[in-house]
Amino acid sequence: MPLARDRTVMFADLRGSTGLYGSLGNTQAAEVVTRTVGLLSQVVAKHEGAVVKTLGDGLMAVFAKPWRAVNAAYEMQESLRRIVTGSPSGATALCLYITAAHGEIVEVDGDCFGDAVNVAARLLDHAGDNEVLITESVYERLRADDRRRFKSLEKLHLRGRVEPCRVYRLELGRDDAAPSTLFTDFADPPVSEGIRLALDETPGTVFGSHSMPVLIGRSPECAFCVDNSRVSRSHARIEWHSGHFHLTDQSSNGTFVRFTGNPETVVLRRATCTLHGSGLIGLGGAPADPRSALLHFEIIASQ
Repeated sequence: MPLARDRTVMFADLRGSTGLYGSLGNTQAAEVVTRTVGLLSQVVAKHEGAVVKTLGDGLMAVFAKPWRAVNAAYEMQESLRRIVTGSPSGATALCLYITAAHGEIVEVDGDCFGDAVNVAARLLDHAGDNEVLITESVYERLRADDRRRFKSLEKLHLRGRVEPCRVYRLELGRDDAAPSTLFTDFADPPVSEGIRLALDETPGTVFGSHSMPVLIGRSPECAFCVDNSRVSRSHARIEWHSGHFHLTDQSSNGTFVRFTGNPETVVLRRATCTLHGSGLIGLGGAPADPRSALLHFEIIASQ
């Protein structure tokens, strides 16, 4: 007989395993992936959750208490960092995407169904590398101390839903962690002290490391305001730590980076890359898309 109850639904998706099989070989890669998913399952049980099913390189779990799901998500990310550190070099490509939503679910033959399941699953499309995203339904049920660990993002339009969804991101010690970048041939860019941002052909504005973080978006409250319909109110964020500038997308339409002298475009969707040299930043579309807002950036190195 179907059983209905309120639960927090979590999806944890391990990505990067395809490249892992190519770099490590089937046997070693399978061992790393299996061990990782097994550890994630142990973390769920430790925080009084229940694994509903494993999904290839990930899992679906439910928790009676939202705060237990949040603590489990945090420990999962920390566990993955330890696994990557202690595994063969190819495992560094592994990233963990975690999402959670709260609501009534129906349990049938060991599986779970309901709106919270659908929302948590579709929210994975918007998660960036090693991010934990939760819906407002989870956030509202957290204790004050737990809420302070989250940052509110722009409302997202989830696949198959009419109304946008308010989403929050767990801050995982971002000042200490090395942000991800899609370019590996610039392993040691020079220490940076300033960045110049210019919209179209304007002279631009220089932001020093002391003035970080810099918010870019449509809102007048942003340090660098861009009036364009494809730009979110709080579209992107530039931070300075460990001697470098890092650009993080927190928008609905994405942020796109093309470095001078490199034809490839870095696509950021809730992800981060290290800025170096100079180039173009497309807000809401690729730099070649005339509908997107186009920023010119230049890193000003210390003398």
